[in-house]
Amino acid sequence: MDAALPPPHVVDTSACTGEIHDQGAQVTRWAPRGAAPALYVSSAVRLAPGRSIRAGIPVCWPWFGAGQRPGMEPAHGFARTARWALVDRTEDAATGEVTFVHRLTSDAATSAHFPQPYAVELRSRFGATLEVSLTTTNTGPEPFEIDEALHTYLAVGDVREIAVEGLDGAAYFDKVTGTEKVHHGILEFAGETDSVFRSSGPVMLHDPGLERRLIVRTEGAGNLVIWNPWDAKAREVADIGDDDWSQFVCIEAANVLENAVTLAPGESHTLTYRLELESDD
Repeated sequence: MDAALPPPHVVDTSACTGEIHDQGAQVTRWAPRGAAPALYVSSAVRLAPGRSIRAGIPVCWPWFGAGQRPGMEPAHGFARTARWALVDRTEDAATGEVTFVHRLTSDAATSAHFPQPYAVELRSRFGATLEVSLTTTNTGPEPFEIDEALHTYLAVGDVREIAVEGLDGAAYFDKVTGTEKVHHGILEFAGETDSVFRSSGPVMLHDPGLERRLIVRTEGAGNLVIWNPWDAKAREVADIGDDDWSQFVCIEAANVLENAVTLAPGESHTLTYRLELESDD
């Protein structure tokens, strides 16, 4: 039997509920007070040291997916399964906001695929809105390049009924077909979707099943990645529950492909993801 992860840091204030794990500095739950969960948590989630957590907002760093060179493992980089250090936690009693700051450095986690000295900091602010910012600093003597993504799993009533507004006219790479395309109109879902948009939003997800709208805003992002595996591919993934594929869609802030970030020695870059929920009432 796998060892269990240490329990997450729990947020329960007048503004919201939520939780964040030190592994991966990963936000796994968030909801404004009185609202249904905004983030998806797999019914088959694995909470074990060194295993990726299929929930919330995994941090993909310093590469995305399979990476830009052959043999880069694990998928999505090593930061999401590393143990980050919690360096600060603050709470504002007046607003109900709680902010966590996690830090990871090359002294704690590294890879033959990315041996450069670095420091990354994840700042997560839980409140009536959720804000997550990833700051990368080059602490070494040579430039380096990174891919990065805040790989957000959004909970939905039924992915076949939702619509995403804000991508009209956006160019994208369709990873399912391997082709470049331009999107027109509102984005709806009728099959496997894995699209890297050359857009930073904002976008609005309309969810009639849960009678709400989720608004995604980003800063420092060159891409929005939108993903759902659909039924057949989801069955091939051990930590996605059998019927879970219809209950989430990923809308991710990212810098990938030609938008990979190059940092000179001493230089920093911040990628930010903001999530807001509005009821249809």
